Amino acid sequence: MSEPVMGVVVGRPPALRTFALLATALSLLGVVTLSTPVLAAANAADTVYSIKSSKAEKSLMLDVVHAGKRLVAVGDRGHILYSDDQGQTWTQAKVPTRQMLTALYFVDEQHGWAVGHDAQVLASSDGGATWSRQFQDLKRESPLLDVWFKDTQTGYAVGAYGAFLETTDGGQHWEDVSERLDNEDQFHLNAITEIKGSGLFIVGEQGSMFRSADGGQTWERLEGPYEGSLFGVIGTGQPATLLVYGLRGNLYRSTDFGGTWEQVPLKAARGALEFGLSGATLLDDGSLVIVGNGGSVIRSTDHGQSFSVFNRQDRVSLSAVAAAGNGRLILAGQGGVRVSAATGAELGQ
Repeated sequence: MSEPVMGVVVGRPPALRTFALLATALSLLGVVTLSTPVLAAANAADTVYSIKSSKAEKSLMLDVVHAGKRLVAVGDRGHILYSDDQGQTWTQAKVPTRQMLTALYFVDEQHGWAVGHDAQVLASSDGGATWSRQFQDLKRESPLLDVWFKDTQTGYAVGAYGAFLETTDGGQHWEDVSERLDNEDQFHLNAITEIKGSGLFIVGEQGSMFRSADGGQTWERLEGPYEGSLFGVIGTGQPATLLVYGLRGNLYRSTDFGGTWEQVPLKAARGALEFGLSGATLLDDGSLVIVGNGGSVIRSTDHGQSFSVFNRQDRVSLSAVAAAGNGRLILAGQGGVRVSAATGAELGQ
């Protein structure tokens, strides 16, 4: 895309394209792309905080992660929750937005970042209890969908219409580095993560895949095994080995950093699993858990070579999963955050 004279250009004509992690209100009409080289921090004077609500933990939550021993979850209306008792009770954090938040990442037990609609980036230095807004771009009219940090200074955020941002100063400034990716069609970028011993990996719309072996400075576009949207990517803990997942239960495994792929079959009680998969976690014991629509919870104990499939009775769509301790899981999605058994079933079932 050419550089504009006055700072912003219309990236493409208005068009409806679905990219959501869940079948919720995450579709867009049109996009405006900011091409100024450096994106500065947001103006604190315009801050509007999320509304405190006793029902926050039952509202739509899109991601849940660990900040040390603490659990932190983000979701609709700018809600951020944290728990210090393995998900039994949740406290609502003070958050300077009412927009939907889509993902978060903690680099240690104190320092974390959350991203969401209006291309917002929020930061916390106290384990998720309080947050400040580092950046937003209202003119984009589109969300950031994932965030990853190498350390407290260097991080990346990806999002709709090919958004790819980098910071090297802990988020005080964000640079639009979308030109590093061979993504002329501006496919939505849904997830970014680090793969052990190899580098960074991005997945997105229409099966798009990108990998970087030098910490995100240069990227190679890959021809993937699937032309549908991929909602997530996770390393298995083994060198160069990863899983990507997306629509209709499509799950693929690579042992060479995305050079070649094998499909991982998923068999549910009534046949092949066809629900979309949207979130995953690597547990301390090496097990992998992936969740998705229809209450799908799938688990692998062999580094992703095979999975057992469980569908919750409530069939509520799930967007993220994390360990709760004592072999239990924290499930996040429609209906909020809840504690489940290791299989994904309700406790006591």
